[in-house]
Amino acid sequence: MRLEDYNRFLQEQFWKAYDHAARAKENGYDPEKKPESIISFSQAETIEKLLGLKGFKERFEELKKTLPPLEIPFKIAEDIILGKFGFFPEEKAAELALKAALASLTPPGTTAAPIEGIEKVLIKRNNDNTRYLAVYFSGPMRSAGGTEQALSIILADFIRRILKL
Repeated sequence: MRLEDYNRFLQEQFWKAYDHAARAKENGYDPEKKPESIISFSQAETIEKLLGLKGFKERFEELKKTLPPLEIPFKIAEDIILGKFGFFPEEKAAELALKAALASLTPPGTTAAPIEGIEKVLIKRNNDNTRYLAVYFSGPMRSAGGTEQALSIILADFIRRILKL
C-alpha cells in the first residue's frame, strides 16, 4: 500500500468513526450533543481553534514564509495586542498573545504547555499605582522545554512593553 493510499484510508476511517460518534450523541446516548474533539490538520489551525483567533492560521503561514522561526512568536504577540485578530480587553489580549506566541514556538501537536500551562495573565497595580503584567503558570508548563519556558518570560515582557505597562 502506498503512503498516499494509507493516509487516505486513515482519514476515511477517522471520518466514519467521527460521524458514528456524532450520530450517537445526537440520539442522546451522551450528555453532549456533538463530539467535543477539535479537529485540525496543522499547528496553526489548532491554535486558531483552541484560542478562538479567527484568521490566525493564514497569518501564521504567512509569517513562516517571511520571518525566522524565533521572530514569529513576537510578531504574533504584537498582532494580537494591536487587534489583528479582533479587539480584546487588555488582560484578555495579553493572555491570548502569550498563549498564541508560545504555542507557535512549540513543536506541532504540543499545546498543553502554552494553552494549559499559562493559567492566567492579569494586569495588576504596584504600590505606586503603576501597572504590571502578572503571569500565573501551572503544572502543564513543565512539559515545555527549557527554551520555551524561558521565552515565555521574555514574551511576557515583550507584551508588557507593547501595552506600555
